[in-house]
Amino acid sequence: MTDNSNSDPRYAEAKRRVEAQTAFYIHALIYVCVISGLAGINLISRGGWWVHWPAVGWGIGLAAHALLAFCGRSRRLDDWQARRIENELRRM
Repeated sequence: MTDNSNSDPRYAEAKRRVEAQTAFYIHALIYVCVISGLAGINLISRGGWWVHWPAVGWGIGLAAHALLAFCGRSRRLDDWQARRIENELRRM
């Protein structure tokens, strides 16, 4: 493996993308575990079928996370983050 320095913009972008994708995979694993647990609770409880509501609600958030992780962030988000960083630096 070649040694890429953090000053290489392509390396920095690739690293950011891999970190975003890793965060999505962790999020997806937690989703599966929690929804599975809720489904188990739903099966042994005497109430009606309710587990689909948290699954759908959280699933929408998970889908949005997937779009950001695999389709990239918008330039607008990057600009907003840069402005926020500048604001925080001025406050310090």
